[in-house]
Amino acid sequence: MVASLSSFVAQHSDWALVLLFVLIALESFGLPLPGETTLIACSVLASQGALEIGWVIVVASAAAIIGDNLGYWVARERGRSLLDRFNVTRRYADRYLPATERFFARHGGKTVFLGRFVSVLRVTVAWVAGLSRMNWWRFLAWNAAGGIVWATTVALIAYYAGEAAAAAIGRYGLYAGGGVLLLAAVGLVIARRIERRVVDDGQTDEN
Repeated sequence: MVASLSSFVAQHSDWALVLLFVLIALESFGLPLPGETTLIACSVLASQGALEIGWVIVVASAAAIIGDNLGYWVARERGRSLLDRFNVTRRYADRYLPATERFFARHGGKTVFLGRFVSVLRVTVAWVAGLSRMNWWRFLAWNAAGGIVWATTVALIAYYAGEAAAAAIGRYGLYAGGGVLLLAAVGLVIARRIERRVVDDGQTDEN
């Protein structure tokens, strides 16, 4: 998926940021689209000079925040009337919504923030928050924080660690990509220490 999107975005680089915005916004709104995968693809291409990584992060963050807020307001204003329209969904709402409201009253902020990093929750959490009538200012604050941290983290992992991190994120999620970046950082530290020791030994031999 990452390779396919990277190829497509590379062939349509003039529209890459528009595509990035649309797919992330729609995914955040509640549609199962490859928003995160597109972010990874654009970040890998940015590492190759095809895009500017700063704009990739800005566009992804804005799309995540806007899409989530659209989903929140649609669910808050129209969600319950849609659930009441059918017997099955009405029974589901009567059974689970009160518990969901209590949960979001206590843990809504953390759920909104962390939901950005989990594929299933990334598509649904805004709707659940809206249906639960979570305070919008609280939702906005946690949602904005989650969107910015998510976009920055995923983009920089894919940008600096390249294809390996992108493939890890695409297959196993953000934590795997973070593991690749951590290993790369540890390797860099070790290499720097070895280099420093070699230089020090060389200076000692000269003296």
